[in-house]
Amino acid sequence: MNIKRILSGVLLLTSISLSAGGLCMAQEGLNSKEISIAKISSYTAAGDTENLEKELNTGLDNGLTINEIKEILVQLYAYCGFPRSLNGISTFMKVTEQRKDKNDKLGEAGKVLPRDTDKFAYGDKVQVELTGDHVKGAIFEFAPAIDQYLKEHLFADIFARGVLTNQEREIATIAALASMKGVEPQLNSHIQMGKNTGLNNEQIAQILVIASAPKNEIFKIGEPNTAYAKYFIGQSYLNPLTTEGVKISNVTFEPGCRNNWHIHHKGGQILIVVQGRGYYQEWEKPVQELKPGDVVNIPAEVKHWHGAAPDSWFAHLAVEVPSDGGSTEWLEEVADKDYKQLK
Repeated sequence: MNIKRILSGVLLLTSISLSAGGLCMAQEGLNSKEISIAKISSYTAAGDTENLEKELNTGLDNGLTINEIKEILVQLYAYCGFPRSLNGISTFMKVTEQRKDKNDKLGEAGKVLPRDTDKFAYGDKVQVELTGDHVKGAIFEFAPAIDQYLKEHLFADIFARGVLTNQEREIATIAALASMKGVEPQLNSHIQMGKNTGLNNEQIAQILVIASAPKNEIFKIGEPNTAYAKYFIGQSYLNPLTTEGVKISNVTFEPGCRNNWHIHHKGGQILIVVQGRGYYQEWEKPVQELKPGDVVNIPAEVKHWHGAAPDSWFAHLAVEVPSDGGSTEWLEEVADKDYKQLK
């Protein structure tokens, strides 16, 4: 999914809105409960139950009620399927059982529409509120049943349950779709729906960054990279995978994190990208954008840097090319003005 292009558009609109009338006005970001909604939805959609379990605990600590979290997980079956939704609910059952002594707030229960409700009309009204117009198109003419299910079930049965506001439901949906591949048109549509519920550009950008966090890692994130922190701008994490022979480490960068310019003397390095979006640049050469599956062969004695994009987590395997007497020379930081120009 081209999150880069979507987020670039959001950030452009943000910069325009913040500078309107020559004023520099800060937009309000997500609150702690909304951040938890986005994280719970993202981990559920990605099937990352390990991180989901941690975030369910955090969400309850941040003030989400048990029934609010249930509503998030139930709604997500419409966007990421029954298997992911059911796994999320199963994980939440375990969390609530473990937290019995914490007296977490149950909250209001969801409502059911009266039996005589015209669900198609009800769902159409909600859909118009979210999209700004009646939703039509060839796809609904080709398969009318999907239009019926969207209106009668998703926008009627589910949205009518209450418990969550329409804005909170859109936060959950945007985070879930941004965590999945191949659903860019639907993500774009729900970003606009989110705006129609009152989400601002900064909040949407924040949701997309949350959704870029590492999930289902083949190589674990590791511990904070404190030993080399002085050579990095931002937070990085290090997980050494081997300690003898060819040394290989998984290095993870938070959004905006990058290392200083540096040179590997005598022995070079190979980078294998495994998560997110980032950059690699050699001195006096253009920046290369990196995505999962990319491989960078860094020769010895070449000045370079690498790190995350501003809007995405990033992880790569760092493979040291064996050499006698090899060393790394750390140099100046990557200038903010240069980094901020990257797309």
